[in-house]
Amino acid sequence: MNVIAQAREWLLNDPHEETQHELRILLERAGQMDPLAVAELHDCFRASLQFGTAGLRGKLGPGPNRMNLVVVARAAAGLAHYLNDKGTGGSVVIGYDARHNSELFAKVSAQILSGAGITPLLFPHTVPTPVLAYAILHLKADAGVMVTASHNPPQDNGYKVYLGSGAQIIPPADLEIADYIQRVTQTGSVRNLPHGDTWTTLDRSTERAYLNHTAELVSREISGNTDLKTVYTAMHGVGGKTFMELVHKAGFPIPIKVEKQFEPDPTFPTVVFPNPEEPGAIDLSIESAICHSADLVIANDPDADRCAVAIPTTDDKSTWRMLHGDEVGALLGSWIAQQSATKTGVMAQSIVSSTMLKAIAEQSGFEYQQTLTGFKWIGPIPGLVFGYEEALGYCVDPEAVKDKDGLSAALKVMELAAHLKSHNKTLQSELDRIAMQVGVYATDQVSVRVSDLAVIPEIMQRLRSNPPTEIAGAPVTEFIDLAVATKLLPPTDGVLFNLGGGGRVIVRPSGTEPKVKVYLQSVVGVQDTHLANARAQAAANLAAMAEAAGTWLS
Repeated sequence: MNVIAQAREWLLNDPHEETQHELRILLERAGQMDPLAVAELHDCFRASLQFGTAGLRGKLGPGPNRMNLVVVARAAAGLAHYLNDKGTGGSVVIGYDARHNSELFAKVSAQILSGAGITPLLFPHTVPTPVLAYAILHLKADAGVMVTASHNPPQDNGYKVYLGSGAQIIPPADLEIADYIQRVTQTGSVRNLPHGDTWTTLDRSTERAYLNHTAELVSREISGNTDLKTVYTAMHGVGGKTFMELVHKAGFPIPIKVEKQFEPDPTFPTVVFPNPEEPGAIDLSIESAICHSADLVIANDPDADRCAVAIPTTDDKSTWRMLHGDEVGALLGSWIAQQSATKTGVMAQSIVSSTMLKAIAEQSGFEYQQTLTGFKWIGPIPGLVFGYEEALGYCVDPEAVKDKDGLSAALKVMELAAHLKSHNKTLQSELDRIAMQVGVYATDQVSVRVSDLAVIPEIMQRLRSNPPTEIAGAPVTEFIDLAVATKLLPPTDGVLFNLGGGGRVIVRPSGTEPKVKVYLQSVVGVQDTHLANARAQAAANLAAMAEAAGTWLS
């Protein structure tokens, strides 16, 4: 079927006037041979968004390759069939962020689930993703749906699915749900799907339970006796109000808000890309921190499941830097280890994160575990006490939230910063102490974007068939093809090179973008050298490793 016929059939089946209107304009422009409209039309219908371990995520618009009411309704129906066939279709809690059409997608999901005999538990307003993840366990729901595209661009939206364990879906559940969605798609128009009109609209008690529980994660002796000055940005997302309430309940001084970024806004007007990791994203926060001579900057991404931290680099607090995700992971891991009375349980991280956590865990008496990239692998680990991934995701309360939680993580960072300030110390001095204890673990990431996706498997095959024996002067002591499953890790497309001295290089295709990512780590001991010298050596090692990686990817 040609694309014009596909588009016309879509018009007949799409009940949403907004995408109908958009598609009619595209068809009109394509009929006038507008090349941009023709290309857009082909992209809308060339494929279908694939449901996987991250659920669905993509650009808003008409057609099967976009996020829209039809695609969401099919996903909800597929999930309903999966739950009913598994005998676990009792209730599903549904949350949504402030992006375009998020509320619509949440309510359509409630209608479809209700029509399938499942009880939807719908939040009455926007909530952060961690609140939805908490609600699944708190309400003993059989699954959860969060309508969010996290830190993606403004034109995107997404559909994240959790099961009753409170963790994101992993294989084989993702493949099974995808199969049910495909069956729904083949049955025809979503207009014919059973739609119910009964669901439970949640009151504030679930959010209050999250706030009360999470506030208890920190010591009132610390939070109630500090003059810690924190600047906070919600990055135009839905975390701001919840975070302010949480800080108040925990007893900390109220942070200074970045007003221009505090209220939810789906257009994200002050940032090019609403991700705290992106250059310029926290510039307004730094400006405010300098103006107020603050001690700390906390930034959440738009759905508040990630947490970024920035600190001053000079005594007069006139210059600042954002901490790397691995640095925050080390600070939180070490702090949780210090606070633990039993020293039992597991500390875990994604395989591409710094192995400094391994050294911290082992020195503190905790078990340690690595997982594949993504919190869907970290959250379900039995006995987990702390987990993180370098992309600003931290789980400090795994019994209650089996996912990354940028709100509770921010609270624990504030607790640590306040504790250190009371002893005339800083987060930087704590990083120095940890480095003196376990060594300098420096990390960096380089990537190459490709225009032809066929290049990516060629690069990966080249590294597998002819792996380097040394990288930047360091011998490769172990080559691991991550596509081969082990007892600890399921297979994934990637290769790992362990280097003499503790260095490491991991190469893997991006799961969301047309690029190859290279994760670098250099480890330098500080027993026989000054800390500054060790850091300089580690930085030089990373630069040489990045240069070597560039030759593989060219």
